[in-house]
Amino acid sequence: MIKNIIYFFFFVLILSSCKMGTKTSDPTLRDFTFEPVKGIRYQEVKRRFKDGLSFNADGFMQKPSWIIEVVKEDTMAAWSPQKQRMQKFYMQYDHGNVYNFAAEFFKVKHISKDSLVFQRVQVNGKVIASDIRSDVNMTFYAQGYIKNKLKTTGAELQKPTKADTAFIEKRCALVNANSDSAFAATDAVQFIPKSKIVRVEKISTVDKANNRTEAYDYMFPQYIIRIDRAYKDFAYQVAAVVDFQGIIHVKNVYNVLPENAEAKKKVAQGIADIYVRNLFNIAPGTTLGIPHNSEITLTIIGKVIKRP
Repeated sequence: MIKNIIYFFFFVLILSSCKMGTKTSDPTLRDFTFEPVKGIRYQEVKRRFKDGLSFNADGFMQKPSWIIEVVKEDTMAAWSPQKQRMQKFYMQYDHGNVYNFAAEFFKVKHISKDSLVFQRVQVNGKVIASDIRSDVNMTFYAQGYIKNKLKTTGAELQKPTKADTAFIEKRCALVNANSDSAFAATDAVQFIPKSKIVRVEKISTVDKANNRTEAYDYMFPQYIIRIDRAYKDFAYQVAAVVDFQGIIHVKNVYNVLPENAEAKKKVAQGIADIYVRNLFNIAPGTTLGIPHNSEITLTIIGKVIKRP
């Protein structure tokens, strides 16, 4: 009799645990489910820092670009520019209102048939980082809402705001007053050759495997300039500010001994002033069409003419 009671007790416990479920296994126990918005295609129309701006002081620009659609509770489709189609991703519930898909973590802040708001976050273990990596809010509008209610386009909604323009104008005025100051230009410096004896190459450092996005190419632009008829062979890699007038200001030279740094800097500045400035038209970096000081890494290689 006692043995039967024990068996019955354990049977009830197992049955009740099966019915209870958890937030991880049962979406209905969470703050919301994705079921009401399943099948609606959303376009990202703005991506902002918490201060409401698309830019930070370093010149990094948040660019809205995602197109997403909930396929089912655990599957999100996102537009792939490379494959030119919607690609499905497993959507894993993490904790709180945080989900993971497409190798990113998002905290869902708002969900409706017209719009979604996600906070893009950096998660370390179970802890959301409190730095700039989590300071990003993404707003999506349903494509039908954009077209039929707002009577506009996603591209129009994605444009920088008046507040963005005012911020960039202020930043430009500040850094342009000092040749040592700079911030990254979304349209980077251009070196336009004026002679056939010079060549320029802009180096791309994009590496998707290591999360180096296209933003690295304008945040940390790198160039190689080759000069075929130099007075002697030389090679210098420098950090330089190209000011709003297109003038190069060498800040330091890489791969030199400390005791030689100042002398090498003067030589590199002379090469920039004599060769680069005279053999290239230099267009300064711009953001929202406004020229401003920006920093680059520049490798200058000179080759002397070899006499037969």
